[in-house]
Amino acid sequence: MRKLIEYDHLSLDGRHSGDDFWAAQMAVVPTDAQVGYQLRLLEHAAGMVLGRMTYEGFAATWPTMTGELADRFNALPKYVASTTLTETTWNAQVLDGDAVDAVARLKESGDGTLVKYGNGPFSRVLLEAGLLDELHLSLSPFVVGSGESLLSGVSTTTVDLAGVTELGNGAVVLAYTLGR
Repeated sequence: MRKLIEYDHLSLDGRHSGDDFWAAQMAVVPTDAQVGYQLRLLEHAAGMVLGRMTYEGFAATWPTMTGELADRFNALPKYVASTTLTETTWNAQVLDGDAVDAVARLKESGDGTLVKYGNGPFSRVLLEAGLLDELHLSLSPFVVGSGESLLSGVSTTTVDLAGVTELGNGAVVLAYTLGR
């Protein structure tokens, strides 16, 4: 069975969205360690799982980028959860039917891992359904004070720390396996 790994960016105060969050995140200069982490995360990936908003943002940006990470992002199949999209580009397809059932079928249908980018309601639904196997939280060195919290509304879930990776520039990735 495939493993589903979610990768998210967070501020020190646990926020993952909002204008202040993205302005601060864009001010953090990516390091070679961050790119290397992403390449390792995608090394055995068989595809990416995305919600509609993340898909639209990524599809507007990544196809114009170059380099090893962009090549990997662009080559992987993308599976998009959406009730409104009827057409996709960028090597993507909309998940058929109920997104939770579709992701469960994807996990059962092959080898490699699936990497989910983005956050929000779709992440919480997958977490609640027990479909996320790992959370990789990239913690950035800033506080924004407002915006949505990654795990707001999630019922109790236990996690085990699987690793800590320093990325330079004050950022770390905290990798957790999810308890069942």
